[in-house]
Formats: sequence, structure tokens, C-alpha cells
Amino acid sequence: MKIKRLAVSWQLSDLHGWGIFGLNLVQTLVRHGPVTPMILTEPTLLEASEEELQELRPLISEMRKVIATIKAQGQSAHSAQIAILHALGPDFKQGEASNMLSFKQGEASNMLSGEPNIGFTFFEKGKFAADAIERANAYDRILAGSTWNRDYGRASGVRDIEFVSQGVDTSLFHPSSPSNAYSNHFTIFSGGKLELRKGQDLVVAAFRIFHDRHPDSLLITSWQNHWPESTLDLVTSMHVSEAPEVDKDGKLLIADWAVANGAPPESFIDLGWLPNRKMPSILRDMDVAVFPNRCEGGTNLVAMEAMACGVPCILSGNTGHLDIIAGNNCFVLEDQRPMIGSNGQTEMWRESQIEEILENLEIIYSDRSKAKMRGTTGATFMRTRSWVHQTAELVTKIEDLF
Repeated sequence: MKIKRLAVSWQLSDLHGWGIFGLNLVQTLVRHGPVTPMILTEPTLLEASEEELQELRPLISEMRKVIATIKAQGQSAHSAQIAILHALGPDFKQGEASNMLSFKQGEASNMLSGEPNIGFTFFEKGKFAADAIERANAYDRILAGSTWNRDYGRASGVRDIEFVSQGVDTSLFHPSSPSNAYSNHFTIFSGGKLELRKGQDLVVAAFRIFHDRHPDSLLITSWQNHWPESTLDLVTSMHVSEAPEVDKDGKLLIADWAVANGAPPESFIDLGWLPNRKMPSILRDMDVAVFPNRCEGGTNLVAMEAMACGVPCILSGNTGHLDIIAGNNCFVLEDQRPMIGSNGQTEMWRESQIEEILENLEIIYSDRSKAKMRGTTGATFMRTRSWVHQTAELVTKIEDLF
């Protein structure tokens, strides 16, 4: 193998999907190789161990020197010694990730080109125009976060596109004893940034009915969104009446929104902003996690982490979720219908049915042993999707380019 360096162009973080992906990719390469990583922007970490900081400090120092050198030269630079992994968003545009309205690419990303240049995408909207396919084909290879993305890309005319799944930090996310913080409740978890695509409106609608039947149920959510503008499409949902308001600090008033749409205030918890390493202990206290997502360009990192902790999960059987549904490792929402009000770009989105969500919640509520077995099967499956394994697969998918 002649790969010398692999640079990640986007910001590493422990707060959102792209950031967690980049952080784990870089950390795995630092610890296990086989390639030495490079970063192109300052990380943003809400909570990091001293070990993590020690790993990142040399990369941060190097990145600052690279930027200073290029700026001093007054022009962009090219290096045949560095492969660059670029984050691609809608229409394969660099720096506009599909789940970020103001995505932060590394400052050096637009100042430094590598050899080869590889795009990574998690797209949720289709009907690509000719210029979008032209942009995709300008990269030496596109890596897609799901087989659905790969197949749709190929059918749309992307010449060189391969599937690489995200991974799970199995040193953090694994089954363990719960804290029993909610021992008198049936706990339902829902995660992912709040927006129409993620289907939290379906969760609220189902919970209204389920709680009437089972007053001991508790809905615990991790729905905060760094890009509150992306919640505005919730006004098109037939299940909720409005999008959430935003406070002066840019934080979504999620609990107010949920209660306004019928969630009992005493049975709803908004966890707020949480670093990724805080999530395992929370997930282990859950009786079920619900993900009726209408579309996933990737494999839904939050769902993967919940499964890895042994939480029985209810997953919509569409798009990227299909890559993590295997055998009896979860409860599948199989009745997937075209989304009401979809347009050309969202025609591939699918709508889960409230009745089927409720049916699965009732099964888990009434048969805890069956649910536990399903959760154990999911955790066993996720051990095959560790970041060590998935990072090695990513390198394998690009090494022929060198």
C-alpha cells in the first residue's frame, strides 16, 4: 500500500453525525493505522478525555502550520502525498452536507488539493441535475454511506461510487447494567436532530396514543439541532401543528413543542445537548428506541449506537436502515408508503404508519423477554460494525487509487 496520508476535510466533533464520523475515523487511524490521518480544521469537542486530546494535538498543530504556509504563499497548493476525503452534500457540492445547513469544512480544504480526491456523501434527496453528476464524476471516487445511496448514485450516472458504512465505538456502546434511573417507567428513546426526515412527528403522534394506554410510559429524546432552520419542514406534517420555536441562544424549545403537540409534560424529557460519550449510559436505561425515519442517506448512527447497547429498536424498513436490518436484530416497520406531499427530490422518502409503530411498542411492552432477545441480537450484529472494522473497510475501498 502506498497511501501516505489521509486528510479529513470536515470538522471533527462529538455533537453531530458528520463530526462523530470524522472524529472516530481519525482516532481509529491514529491508534490502528494503516494510514496516518491529517485534519483540515479545528475540532470542536464538548467533552474529551486527556487521551483523545493528546492524540489530536499533533494533528491540530500540523493543520495550523499547513494553513499558515499556504496563506504565506498566497495561492492554493497541491500534494501528491495526501489523499483528501471531502464531505459532500446535496448535489455533491463540497461543504454542504445534507444534514447541515451551514456545514464547516476545513479552511485548508479549499486551499489544498490531494491525490487522489475522494468524496463522501450521505444524500437524502435525488433527481440529480446533469451538473451534479458532473461534480461527482470529477472526484477519483465517491464513497456512499449506504447501499441505497450507492445504487441510486450508480443509476443516476455516477461512474465510480462504493458503499462504506459508518461504525460504532464498541468500547463505549455495548450492553451493560442499567442505572435504573427510570425503574418505575417504560422508557422510550428517540434520537436524531429534529426534522421531518427523521420522523419525530410520528414518534410524538404514536406516543400520545401509547401513553393514554400506558401512563407509566416516558418519552426521552435527544433531538437538539445545530441547524434549527431544518425543522421548518415539520409544518408540512399532518401529525403536528407547527415547528418548534428557538430561544435567544439558538436552542430549540423541544419540550414546549412536544407538549404543544400532545405529549404529556410529566412524561416527556428533552436531554438537550449531549456529547457522544454520555449516550451509552442513557441508552442502557431505555426499554425501546424508535426510529421511524422517512429517509437515511447513511445507516443512522444513533440507531446503530442504540442497537450496540442492546436496546430493542424499532426501525423503518427503508433506505439506509436496510443496511442494519438483519434477521431478528430489530423490530421492522414494514408498511412503508410514499410520503404524502413529497416532491421530485423526496419521492424516495417513505412513511411509516402510526398503527404499526404502536403494534411494535405493544409487543415490546407486553413481552420484555422477547424484546431483550431482539436487543441482544442487535448488539451482537453491531460488534461487526466497529469503527476499527469500518475504517479498515474504508481504506480497502480506496487503496487501489494509489
